Amino acid sequence: MKLPSSLSTYYSKERQSALEAQRLAHEISFGPIVFQVSRLMIKFGILQMLIDSEKGLTLDEITKKTKLSKYACQCLLESSLTIGTVLCKDDRFTCSKAGWFLLNDPLVKVDMDFNHDVNYLGWFHLEDALLNGKPEGLKVFGNWSTIYEGLSQLPEKVQDSWFAFDHYYSDQSFDEALQIVFADKPKTLLDVGGNTGRWALRCVEYDADVQVTIMDLPQQIELMKRHTSDKKGANRIFGHGCNLLDPKTPFPVGFDAIWLSQFLDCFSEKEVISILTRASKSMNSDTKLYIMETFWDRQRFETAAYALTQISLYFTALANGNSKMYHSDDMIRCIEAAGLKVEEIKDGIGKGHSIVICSKTATNFTNFHYF
Repeated sequence: MKLPSSLSTYYSKERQSALEAQRLAHEISFGPIVFQVSRLMIKFGILQMLIDSEKGLTLDEITKKTKLSKYACQCLLESSLTIGTVLCKDDRFTCSKAGWFLLNDPLVKVDMDFNHDVNYLGWFHLEDALLNGKPEGLKVFGNWSTIYEGLSQLPEKVQDSWFAFDHYYSDQSFDEALQIVFADKPKTLLDVGGNTGRWALRCVEYDADVQVTIMDLPQQIELMKRHTSDKKGANRIFGHGCNLLDPKTPFPVGFDAIWLSQFLDCFSEKEVISILTRASKSMNSDTKLYIMETFWDRQRFETAAYALTQISLYFTALANGNSKMYHSDDMIRCIEAAGLKVEEIKDGIGKGHSIVICSKTATNFTNFHYF
């Protein structure tokens, strides 16, 4: 496995003493408790109270402010003390640096809601999912073969957390991505897996002439139409409902640009090759194909690589049972197997995205670099 120097240094040797390694092992074994306690410290407002207090708060003061029982507050605070999210001195509790990030990092909030509302019950079935190659955890919500088929039927709070997670990662990248895609001034753009149409709306806002067609499951097309119907430029957004997993489903032809954002991570390598092969057949010599993904090996910071490799298991347990957050080498291999060439890879887009620019005629691979 090829890694950039920053990650290779981090992952190729032991970084902890024996005691630190033992501590980590215990943190892992109690992971579910650590997660739920930390989530409740936020939900009950305890971390915010501690941050807002000038000198910290006593157990009795916290009990009074939260209106929880003294027992409940004591259990949460003692657990949080050993987790490391709060500190205690002279019987007064304060918020630690880790607690501050837990409360104030917007990405932590998005991930925590996503893991609690969407994934938590399904994780119990991860073993079966890995053994069977199917999203066995999805049955906690319904009887669908993938989460995408049942997305519109999931409980409202689950949908809210799913979309908040999906949109947070993509929305942070749109401004830079628009400049890259529209540098060649495409007049027609095919948005593959366009979901609710957020990217399409940004496109028609960015360019007054472009027409965008969203290619997705029929039920997703209906969601998109409802979401975009009253928005400016919606008359230049069209839907093309189909099952992309059917290898006989062709791509529509005649587009200047094909856009796949946070889409191919929803499929196995075999399915990725099938999708890209059909996309290639629809392209002419001038068509550009853009793949935007968060490749875990191309992250600037190790924490991002950690988060992305954990997110992979959501795809295993709940989404579809066979996809993941890809290493860029694996994606490049799929691109080449589909008869496409990589012209350029642009890293550091938004919150750690990369955009892979492909064509049928590219001969130079000019920007293959890591941070």
